[in-house]
Amino acid sequence: METQSNPWGLGAEKRFDWAAGLAVPTVADKPDAEYLYYVGCAGAFDDRNRKTTQAFARLLGKAGVDFACLGREELCNGETARRLGNEYLYQTMAQACIESLNGAGVKKVIVNCPHCFNTIKNEFPQFGGQYEVIHAAELVARLVAQGRLQVPPAFKKRTVYHDSCYYGRFNEIYDEPRAVLARAGAEVREMRRHKQFGMCCGAGGGRMWIEEDPDKRVNLLRTQQALETSPEVIAVSCPFCMTMLSDGIKARELEDKVQTLDVMEIVAKVAT
Repeated sequence: METQSNPWGLGAEKRFDWAAGLAVPTVADKPDAEYLYYVGCAGAFDDRNRKTTQAFARLLGKAGVDFACLGREELCNGETARRLGNEYLYQTMAQACIESLNGAGVKKVIVNCPHCFNTIKNEFPQFGGQYEVIHAAELVARLVAQGRLQVPPAFKKRTVYHDSCYYGRFNEIYDEPRAVLARAGAEVREMRRHKQFGMCCGAGGGRMWIEEDPDKRVNLLRTQQALETSPEVIAVSCPFCMTMLSDGIKARELEDKVQTLDVMEIVAKVAT
């Protein structure tokens, strides 16, 4: 994180590779864009979660949203460092990120990662980072209501939604993702533990990067709770949840029966 500004330690110059062939504008191209799409490290570097980033970028393009990305200039917000207890590194990274955002004149930030959402919305103000932070489902719901995005109810699959901790219990974002799924035609089901009684996927608090004992893996327990609803799809709104629940499905050898998809991927499949 110190040297490459991402927890994967991958080359920082690869941060914008996800946008290849998508004609995604950068702040350098559109310095006056209304929104900054802050992709985050998982959305930029993790192969599976790049698909989510690309799907959301296509939705923004279809709706004619005036947005731009920082591209290779985007910096990690340091959330993982703070959760793992390295407060000095977190503050160093947060301040650098805020300087970057302020230098670009950013006022409104779109995110599709609850960890980034919580950090930029609730923690950056401590260091002078004051922005209007909008999560993806909220923006999509707004675009649909405005008639700028057409989402026919064509996704006819049994879908159970997993509440991420940082959208759910931390920021009480429960309804928008479910409303967007229902709009897309998903048959939304609920786990016994959902909304304010939801359960972590096992990656929160920096544990994405910590190996657990094989017989105590939280993601396997949460995956089993999802499977109790007999879903065809497990829907998530978090890149860490995507990784943990996808791994849970693989461990159960059910990849040919149950998909793990981000809400934005589901919307992108049917949106026009």
